Amino acid sequence: MIPEQFLAKIAKQPPAPAYLFLGQEGYQRRVCREALLARVLPGDARADGFNQVDLEGASLSDVLDDARSLSLFTADRVIWVSSAELALPRRIVSPDETNEDGKAVDSEMATYLKSPTPGTVIVFECSRYDFVGDDKAKLERVEKFYSSIGAAATVEFRHFTPESSRHLAQELARKAGLKVAGTELAALLEAVAGDAGRLASEIEKLSLFVGPDRAVTLDDLRALVPNGAQATIFALVNALGKRDRQAALRSLDILVRDGEYLPLALTFLGSQFRLALAAKEARVNSVPQAQTFFQNIGVRMWRDRAEQVIATAAAFPRARLAQAVELLYDTDKKFREGYKNDQLVMELLVLALTV
Repeated sequence: MIPEQFLAKIAKQPPAPAYLFLGQEGYQRRVCREALLARVLPGDARADGFNQVDLEGASLSDVLDDARSLSLFTADRVIWVSSAELALPRRIVSPDETNEDGKAVDSEMATYLKSPTPGTVIVFECSRYDFVGDDKAKLERVEKFYSSIGAAATVEFRHFTPESSRHLAQELARKAGLKVAGTELAALLEAVAGDAGRLASEIEKLSLFVGPDRAVTLDDLRALVPNGAQATIFALVNALGKRDRQAALRSLDILVRDGEYLPLALTFLGSQFRLALAAKEARVNSVPQAQTFFQNIGVRMWRDRAEQVIATAAAFPRARLAQAVELLYDTDKKFREGYKNDQLVMELLVLALTV
């Protein structure tokens, strides 16, 4: 079940006696948590009815014993169990087998769910593992251990895709009454690395700082958003892609005045031109093609970043892109060799790339 389905279900139906929350994405998990608490423990009831437990300091038996106990202060309770993966034995065995303690695997959970305490909801949260890579098998093991909870009460919190992050940013900006154009939105998404929690926080800050009367500018992002200097680096990349020497030097000057570490800016530029060269060699000519191509080779690609890559690839012939990559390598070498004037080194690079 995805978070949207969970939110729709608890809005219309009584909550299940137990839920399993899987995955590392924190923003949607917080939204679901707040919705569940508002449903089960509205108003002041949260103070007496909400209990948080970490399995690092308690056992699954302790949690279920607590759930069976009736509270003297409230009829409804939510028990939030963190580090749910720590309840697992060293290996998963069949339901008829026993673990090292001689107890049937998941028998305690299954027994409790046959007769759960009315008004009590237990949420088991496993946020340590992700759905990809080596974590995938570990997450499947957690899901198997808690299988008695059922798929209908298991919520998967997967990371946002580039498209869904952009949609979320637009929706949050609309709700906050914030005017954010495409370039600024792309810079904001890159600055927060697509993290939905940070995105929500930065949009809230921008709404307080900018207000509804004017649009967000790149200067606002640089002033407020951590890593917001990347907005200026974006502008530098765009200027180089258009061979606009004046705009490129102006962006470079802003980076210098803001104290940006220029070798870091060079790293971003190098990545941009290498991606553009790869797209050129693969004959990728459109944004959808770029997103598909880079995704297939394991490179996460936002739509706005794909647009920049395609624009850079279109602005330079293949031979010129290859030369640019060589120039970037030489510039990086100068930085590592300890040239005293970083700004001069970068200005020479800009001049070479905009001839």
